[in-house]
Amino acid sequence: MTGGSRGIGFAVAQALAAAGAGVAICGRNPEHLKQAVSQLTKTAPSKVIAKAADVSKSEEVSALFGFVDSELGSADILVNNAGIGVFKSTAELTVEDWQKTLGTNLSGVFYCSREALSRFKTRGGGYIVNVGSLAGKNAFAGGAAYNASKFGLNGFSEAMMLDHRYDNVRVTQIMPGSVDTEFSPGSAKADWKIAPEDIAEIVLMLLRTPERTLVSRVEVRPSKPRK
Repeated sequence: MTGGSRGIGFAVAQALAAAGAGVAICGRNPEHLKQAVSQLTKTAPSKVIAKAADVSKSEEVSALFGFVDSELGSADILVNNAGIGVFKSTAELTVEDWQKTLGTNLSGVFYCSREALSRFKTRGGGYIVNVGSLAGKNAFAGGAAYNASKFGLNGFSEAMMLDHRYDNVRVTQIMPGSVDTEFSPGSAKADWKIAPEDIAEIVLMLLRTPERTLVSRVEVRPSKPRK
């Protein structure tokens, strides 16, 4: 589970741990990871581990998967959730903003998926869930870098699914709308938004779906968005 210390990632990790899965989470902030593991292990019947890693750096992703191998055994589920948002007009975006956003939201998914797929080949299959966004189909002003990363994730997810569906690998992209998290500065909490726990329930539903069936894309919206 990438980006597993807060928000959607933490909720998914909590749901998987409660269901009895061994869970590994990563994030860039060691203190946040420590706090997350402390919370998760209070009720989880399974082992929960964490390692700091920046998924935009392939060498850190390789080290992360090596750590998971040694602590839990080879992974058979990958949830790509790590993401960042830099929201500026195109003219205001810096090269660093662009590279950071695409590096985390798109390249990071590739790095993690590549590591997972090599392990799935040995294990005989696996499941990859990519947490994208409705911003991957609906562009908005100020979202050039973020939109590009999420539009790209759509294409990458679909192509990866086609590449590996006959290798017993299922790939699903979840595309939420407004989720009640602190993802971007100034995000206000609101009861009309999707709860992170709702996305976690969708992940569990997908994993419990019979292997003969693949849900390739899930679009999720608030039932009653703010008018």
